[in-house]
Amino acid sequence: MLHRGRESTDGTGDGELTVPMAWLYAEYIADELLRSGDLMPPTSFEFRAGRDALALTVFLSDTEGELSGIRVITQLETWLSLTAYDQPWQEWVRGRLAELAGDAAAAAAGREVPDPDLELAREAWRWLRETELLAPDLNAVPGGAAGGEDEGPKVWTPAWQLGLPLGHLAIHLF
Repeated sequence: MLHRGRESTDGTGDGELTVPMAWLYAEYIADELLRSGDLMPPTSFEFRAGRDALALTVFLSDTEGELSGIRVITQLETWLSLTAYDQPWQEWVRGRLAELAGDAAAAAAGREVPDPDLELAREAWRWLRETELLAPDLNAVPGGAAGGEDEGPKVWTPAWQLGLPLGHLAIHLF
């Protein structure tokens, strides 16, 4: 399945519907990686955070504007390195979105329709930044709470901080 990312979503300006194929394909890849890892129920907010973080990684790392089924396997190492714990993923996402926005602005100079792929990526990033999920407090004092996983101390965490390690683990398990 060959896909020519952002090139195929260009409208002609004559009322045609533009389909965000690059974003939808990135989201599909992320969803499949997470489902194959069976880490979270697909209906949970944690799953959505992982899917959106992975979809952003897949979409923004596609510098050639072309994802194909065969290239997915060759990109796994790239996605692993981008989602690793010690990497500045948040800054990378901001930088790539700004870069793509500049490219999209230049390309859109002659047309009225914004890039639907970029709009969906921005929306996912906004949700990941602004949504907070209740998570285990990994910085809590050891031995402070006894019992099961649900009984320990919890903190509100931006969704991307939960989704990114979940996505990273899903790539490892794939």
